[in-house]
Amino acid sequence: MIDVDRARVMAYRLAAQGLTERSGARPADLPVLDLGVQDYTPDSARVAFAARTGGELDDDRLISVWSARGAPHRHRRADLTALTGQLWPAGDDDAAARIRSGQIPAGPRLGMRAFTATAEAFREVLTAPMPRGEASTEVSRRVPAELTYDCKPCGARHIASNVWQHAGLAGGVEVLSRGRDAMLGPIPDGPPMPSRNEGFGRLVETYLRFLGPATPAEVAKYLGTTTAVVKREWPAGLREVRVNGKRAWLPEASAGLLESAPPPRGARWLPAMDPLLQARDRDLLVPGRERQKEVWRILGNPGALLVDGEIAGVWRARMSGRRRVDLTVTAFAPLSADRRRVVEDEAAQVARGRGVPGAAVTFE
Repeated sequence: MIDVDRARVMAYRLAAQGLTERSGARPADLPVLDLGVQDYTPDSARVAFAARTGGELDDDRLISVWSARGAPHRHRRADLTALTGQLWPAGDDDAAARIRSGQIPAGPRLGMRAFTATAEAFREVLTAPMPRGEASTEVSRRVPAELTYDCKPCGARHIASNVWQHAGLAGGVEVLSRGRDAMLGPIPDGPPMPSRNEGFGRLVETYLRFLGPATPAEVAKYLGTTTAVVKREWPAGLREVRVNGKRAWLPEASAGLLESAPPPRGARWLPAMDPLLQARDRDLLVPGRERQKEVWRILGNPGALLVDGEIAGVWRARMSGRRRVDLTVTAFAPLSADRRRVVEDEAAQVARGRGVPGAAVTFE
């Protein structure tokens, strides 16, 4: 049994995610790509990379696909076959939990059939790049009615977005672009559609390696399924840890880093939905409900400012032409002059991620 406090857990997670020391690796070579990096806003993945590496931020070995919780993430192309098997539901109860929505109350009853029908429809429809709206129309025509709903704004019947995004990877979908002109396309030489889940336990271990020590309930929230499903698929060989007296688990191979990770120093500008912010034990990551509300909003999450291993505030960016990004920081507590200088120096990495020469920082 390892007994640790919150500070040790934070030091471990930062070290595991490459936030303690900036490497020179290309993005696909960063260990955190085992977990994936969410595409939340334009260039948010590049800003996440810039927080971890001083190397080139573009990497054609990466691809954007719908993965955990149906959210768009950057992953290594080489990992897609294994990832597709890991994310395929582990049974009807798992499938139902992932697609539960007020839009389609009868949809979850279809269980695995919902995923199979949607993935097959994608493979039939998406043979070349296509606007997202057109793909939705064609897929909607091919899936069971229980997975669709009447969309009043456009006067049509659509497949629920959570269903098709959860099934997109198995359907061979690449997210080519987002926003008003969103485009989808078939994954070049993509993996075949799975017939069963393969590797749910590996998925759990990956979460624990980067966001542990953690509990089955926290892993379930990250994946969008139930605690019962995760407990059923819980892998063997994990190390039990007590974090401030609470039971949690970590891969056995990670125990040494948990005990030895150095205390973090310096600053990092983390984009909204950065891998570090994906942990579901938010009380540990950001103590205090009011501060949590600032970091994780219902709509429009800001970035998080990391100072000496603690989330010290939030930030928002605004482009000033093609030469500068203006960054506004709302600190949770006053920062010393020395810490402000460290934060301002680190802002150059946000500029690098956004593809502009400079950054200007304002502290509110």
